[in-house]
Amino acid sequence: MTATVTPFLMFNPVDGQAQADRALALYAAAFPDMEVLEMARYGAEGPAVPGNVQKARFRIGTQQVLCIDSPITHAFTFTPSLSLFVTFTDTAALDHAFNTLSEGGGILMPLAAYPFSPRYAWLTDRFGVSWQVSLA
Repeated sequence: MTATVTPFLMFNPVDGQAQADRALALYAAAFPDMEVLEMARYGAEGPAVPGNVQKARFRIGTQQVLCIDSPITHAFTFTPSLSLFVTFTDTAALDHAFNTLSEGGGILMPLAAYPFSPRYAWLTDRFGVSWQVSLA
């Protein structure tokens, strides 16, 4: 049996506003090679607000990620116990991603040298998605 595991981000509406498009814009700003590979939007038939993201597939480096705007608000959101780990070979690219993703988010471990990496940080972006960025 061959299986593919793909991270899946479900964005809850905030104050009635969809979040997936905003998150995709943030990730494109943080990772210049980010590419949206597939995009489907809800139509007039629902079940969500027309134009909200029904399914998007995007790529950062070689990793593909799926995301949606949830048609309903859930009592949960993202947790840092699951994170997207991004390894960089370039310090400037790491710093750019860290600065972009952390704006309006939160720092769980500050950008610094650690015994396991010469440059590393753990943060949540403004949407609550948890990221670990590390220099190879």
